[in-house]
Amino acid sequence: MSRHRTDIATEFTWNLADIFPDWPAWEAALKALESRIDEYAALKGTLAQGGDRLLSAFHLNDALGKLAYTVYFYPSLKYDEDQRDNSVNARRQQVQALMAKWQEATAWFNPEMLAIPLAIVREWMDASPDLAVYRFAIEEVYRLQEHVLDEAGERLLSLSSRLSSAPNEAYGALSTSDAKFPDVELSTGETVTMSYGQYRAVLAMNRNQADRRAAFLGHYGTYKASLNTYASLYHGVIQRDWFHARARGYRSTLEAALHGNAIPTSVLENLIATTKAGVTPLQRYHRVRRAALKLDKYFPYDFSIPLVDWDRKYDYSTMLGPIVEATKPLGAEYQTRMWRGFRERWVDVYENLGKRSGAYSAPVYGVHPYMLMNWSETLDDVFTLAHEMGHSMHTMLSHEHQPFVYSDYTIFIAEVPSTLNEHLLLEHLLAGTTDRNERIVLLQHAIDNITSTFYTQVMFADFELEAHRRVQRDEPVTAESLSELYGSIFTAYYADSVDQEALTPITWARIPHFFNTPFYVYQYATCFASAARLAAELTDGPAASREEARVRYLQLLSAGGNDHPMTLLKRAGVDLSEPETVQATVDQLDKLVSRLEAEVAG
Repeated sequence: MSRHRTDIATEFTWNLADIFPDWPAWEAALKALESRIDEYAALKGTLAQGGDRLLSAFHLNDALGKLAYTVYFYPSLKYDEDQRDNSVNARRQQVQALMAKWQEATAWFNPEMLAIPLAIVREWMDASPDLAVYRFAIEEVYRLQEHVLDEAGERLLSLSSRLSSAPNEAYGALSTSDAKFPDVELSTGETVTMSYGQYRAVLAMNRNQADRRAAFLGHYGTYKASLNTYASLYHGVIQRDWFHARARGYRSTLEAALHGNAIPTSVLENLIATTKAGVTPLQRYHRVRRAALKLDKYFPYDFSIPLVDWDRKYDYSTMLGPIVEATKPLGAEYQTRMWRGFRERWVDVYENLGKRSGAYSAPVYGVHPYMLMNWSETLDDVFTLAHEMGHSMHTMLSHEHQPFVYSDYTIFIAEVPSTLNEHLLLEHLLAGTTDRNERIVLLQHAIDNITSTFYTQVMFADFELEAHRRVQRDEPVTAESLSELYGSIFTAYYADSVDQEALTPITWARIPHFFNTPFYVYQYATCFASAARLAAELTDGPAASREEARVRYLQLLSAGGNDHPMTLLKRAGVDLSEPETVQATVDQLDKLVSRLEAEVAG
């Protein structure tokens, strides 16, 4: 039940005073940031004067970045405490406008540096250890130079950035603030408004299939009513991506999305191909569920219902110990860092009125990570906390071991430590329980994690890749064609193990990532595959090999963004260009389904 924030004990709220003691301190930093942005713009035209001038630009950009982290996150985190607070939202929007100004003020930098021959810049780096720190960052600019426009072109694209978010903003308004979800009467006589949260609650807890079906039809009926608008918005997203790809000289939107991190397009293509060839255990799992739930017809809205009744409440403070204990393979220092986060109020634990939903880890450079939770004493909460702490440990190690320019890490690696933490926690909890029902619940959780984080995300990537390719081939993208595409892909993954409602093919319209961050979701799957490989090396085999794996893994987290993600993963022992890395997750699912079958039969 939601409560007022003032009713929550201070120890369960995050301490934002670690960023700024009050709003006046934040306002002073905001003014300093704005002043220094003008200072950066004044450096235009100086880079060719020598390595010291180039170094000055990098140092000032780093100083701006460090300041921007705190100036941005203080109002952003405050706003997420209570999104009804318009005064905080106004401050947050101030920062957003300033970030756009900063982007415009830096548009000159890359074209001006690229006008200097790389050989000369390398001489400057060889002569200056301080400038050499930026070698990877500098050489990346030159690597990408064929896709960098002149100053006028870069400025034009920077101005277009404000327009680029329009489809996603319109999607957000259409699917949330303007959405009119219907009231559905359940078999109990209760009437429930089928918003996404209520819809998910019915799917997860209501054992009456007719109620789940009514919830599905009510929720997705809202999307069907505006399906042509959703299709138009998605078409706008794809056209936007294709515009930016062509403007920068890429051959496809996929190449444009992956080239920045030097990821071959074959990685995504091989991920889809290998996963599609490995759908047998996925289908097998759903046949096990259909039989265990004794359902003649089995639909996607039956995916979330537990196989056994399990109403244990998981107390937040009690579960901190197991979450930390599970990471023993990562070493005592790693565990000490976790305890520090829990004890020093990095976590905002409980739901309150107006608080943002969901969970995240915010990487506040120069301070420490912050984690938002909405703890409701479920098993999902336990794994979510372990997940977000994985992100936070990644942030800590990266910030501590890398200069600011490399302190951030790519999305391609970001989900590895969070997923690995969940894997370790699962095995720890399975080893510690003697309750058959809890084992079934834990196994179902692990399997559902694979099906949703791996298979479903690959299926989504499959869909958006083909949708983008259709635009690139000048083929029409309509509500009808998108639904036909999604329905055919759904069938390719699930075959006859799952039945489809007439509305199943239109469920693409509810996936926010399609409208916000195209070619993002596949990275959940690659991270999952990477984490599975690393977890096996950390927990199996001789002690010496496990210790070597631990050292390589912590080096991965400490590397931040100081090299291309594929290179960093290879150093840690993971090669995503090999089908075997993806196949390992398919094999993992097969073993877990076998364990579940044995428990259900027992």
